Amino acid sequence: MLSIIQAAGWPIWILLVGSVLMVGIVIERFMSLRRARVVPKGLLDNVIADFRKGGITPEMIDRLSAHSPLGQVLAAGLRNVRSTREVMKESIEETGRAVAHDLEFLLTTLGTIASTAPLMGLFGTVVGMIEIFGSQTAAGSNPQQLAHGISIALYNTGFGLLIAIPAMIFYRHFRGLVDSFIVDMEQQAIKLVEVVHGTRV
Repeated sequence: MLSIIQAAGWPIWILLVGSVLMVGIVIERFMSLRRARVVPKGLLDNVIADFRKGGITPEMIDRLSAHSPLGQVLAAGLRNVRSTREVMKESIEETGRAVAHDLEFLLTTLGTIASTAPLMGLFGTVVGMIEIFGSQTAAGSNPQQLAHGISIALYNTGFGLLIAIPAMIFYRHFRGLVDSFIVDMEQQAIKLVEVVHGTRV
């Protein structure tokens, strides 16, 4: 591996940093974006049951808010449970935007890595081409420098693509996952509003 890095030249170090960041982000997002953690099953039913029993207290709302992202959205609605439907929905929407922003944490960085890795690979290719042309002299070409330039060009291009492809796959996967969570939370929040205001049983 070290011999490959040496053959690829200094541009490969930028790509290596990008690959380490990508792996770290992917692991962190896999841990954070689990459905059981973001949209726990049965949470809405428990909240509705507590509401019907008259058990909504400030302590219960704070506990719900700390439970999960869905809990934060539902807690925002319960804090305005005695307000009009419009006020309750507005508070849910405001909290929902903040929750959506939190769920998208680091996805922009992952997308940036996916889009810039091929460009960095191309930059390495250009550096390799410069090495190749630099090997040409009036007395002929330097085979060792020529081989080094070709190594830089090919290794950086390949490694750039090797980083970009999985980064883009995971970026798309996580974006779709976040969008599905947001839709799920919106539906559950609407159900809570309808139950509270007596338009749904």
